[in-house]
Amino acid sequence: MTPPALTPSAPGRRTIWPAARPLLLLAVTSALTGCAAFSPDGGFSAVEQVAKERLGKDLGWARTDADRDRIDQRVGELLARPLSADDAVQVALLNNRGLQASFQDLGITEAEVVQAGRVPNPGFGFSRLTRGDEVELERGLHFNLARLIAMPMIQAAEARRFEATQAQVAMTMLSLAAEARKAWIMALAAEETVRYTRQVAQAAEAGAELARRMEQVGNFSRLQRAREQGFHADALLNLARAEQAQRATRERLTRLLGLWGDQTQFSLPERLPDLPKELVDRPDLERLALAQRLDVQGAKLAAARTARQLGLTKTTRFVNVLELGLVRGTSNEAPTQRGWEITVELPLFDWGSARVARAEGIYMQAVHRAAEAAVNARSEVREAYSAWRSSHDIARHHQDEIVPLRRQIAEQNLLRYNGMLIGVFELLADARLQIASVNAAIEAKRDFWLAQADLDMALIGKPTLAPAAGPAMASDASGAAAH
Repeated sequence: MTPPALTPSAPGRRTIWPAARPLLLLAVTSALTGCAAFSPDGGFSAVEQVAKERLGKDLGWARTDADRDRIDQRVGELLARPLSADDAVQVALLNNRGLQASFQDLGITEAEVVQAGRVPNPGFGFSRLTRGDEVELERGLHFNLARLIAMPMIQAAEARRFEATQAQVAMTMLSLAAEARKAWIMALAAEETVRYTRQVAQAAEAGAELARRMEQVGNFSRLQRAREQGFHADALLNLARAEQAQRATRERLTRLLGLWGDQTQFSLPERLPDLPKELVDRPDLERLALAQRLDVQGAKLAAARTARQLGLTKTTRFVNVLELGLVRGTSNEAPTQRGWEITVELPLFDWGSARVARAEGIYMQAVHRAAEAAVNARSEVREAYSAWRSSHDIARHHQDEIVPLRRQIAEQNLLRYNGMLIGVFELLADARLQIASVNAAIEAKRDFWLAQADLDMALIGKPTLAPAAGPAMASDASGAAAH
């Protein structure tokens, strides 16, 4: 039996049915556009490479139970020892469920890219008409030629959007790493602060108890005892605040690491890392920031993507509907009819100017966003560098000047106390001031390491810069001295 699309002609030769030529052209065009397929890793390798190059860390995408088991095993190994800053970052990158949810954006966007690269499904139409005893059947097969012609441009636009999604996920990953490092610094500094604040409270308690006993024997006035009790009450209040800060900072770190259950019993080192003795000048920070920051690169990609989208809009401004159809009509009283039809939208009322104006507006918006990202990147890296330098100077001043001086004063006052030149209350007050200076040094060291994390983030992505410190520390010190 001869197929419907072929009719016999000369022996050994077959002629294609003329009405099937558009269908053949459609098949050839589809073959030339290629068949879009999913990548083996869903685009995850690009984000994984950023983590290795920028952070020196591993990533894990828990797409299967086996992946989840490997991640849990690695996290357990890291939590088995005191958690360092690098280990905290690694645990967050592996175990944070919010980051795992961001990885799903890669699969979602890749599915849209694959969908954009696939030939649209044809449409089939069927009609049955009667005229007296005559029954007419008509069948139609329609293809969206406008979508088919624009497919390469649409696919390229979706591919660029996929690249932007990869950059956004990488930016989310880098931000999580920076936040985990800062949370680790805050939690460890809070634990140190609690230890020294507890010593202040113990000294204040001893002073208050001694003042109470001395008042009972008539060697202390009620005013002197009230002062010592007031300082003890303030010390207990400061201890309660420090313990609350310790719990809050530890819980924030726990959330960022994605820990729960027995995992929350992880341990931290005894104290913050030592300050670097010298800082290296970095005069080319702005250039590095513009070259490396993912938000700047993403803004540039967005501008390029909208520029190409503007070209696509201008190309298709007059043709919004273009369909090719194959028609076959049969009747019980007439020969079978075969043919094809093309449906074109007539631009009588809408010439596409509104769509072009909208696309141009979106493009100019993307251009200004890219310029804003570059300006902000320069400013943020300068601010982060300034905070990094000044916080190091402040921390070194506490470590090299204030704390040693307080220690010398405490040693000299101890000699004076042994020589019965001063009383026990002067010695306790001096001990409280020494402990307060150590607490201030811990805070200064904490601020430096936070500034270090902000500077590192400012070079690769948008940082969350801490506000400038005010004169609160000076007022605290003066208040302590007043006691």
